Amino acid sequence: MLKGFRDFILRGNVVDLAVGVVIGAAFGAVVISFTKDLLTPLIAAIFGKPDFSSIVLTVNGSNLMIGNFLNALIAFLLVATAVYFAVVLPVNALMERFKKPVPVAAPTTKKCGECTLDIPLAARRCPYCTTPLKS
Repeated sequence: MLKGFRDFILRGNVVDLAVGVVIGAAFGAVVISFTKDLLTPLIAAIFGKPDFSSIVLTVNGSNLMIGNFLNALIAFLLVATAVYFAVVLPVNALMERFKKPVPVAAPTTKKCGECTLDIPLAARRCPYCTTPLKS
């Protein structure tokens, strides 16, 4: 029973997933810090303090915290932008460098001189217009 559990835990997929989750959580902390500590103050320096938490809409005595939603939306957009430009674009460029070119397949057809339809290379007569073909 324990041997089966050990085999399950040490299977490559489980270990890879665990490493991915840990690295993802650590990377998430780095991206959040980058957004909170670098991008947001930069925006504040250019446009003023980017805090909308004071925007509240009151409907029938209930407070709708529109400002908090805007803060979360802006934070999401900043994180998404940072991830796209700092991770996705460089990784895609790197993967493109390592991609092997796809070999071009040899043609299997040719055009008939009369009807311009595609016919097999080995054909001696066009099956559409019955024109004799040059070899």
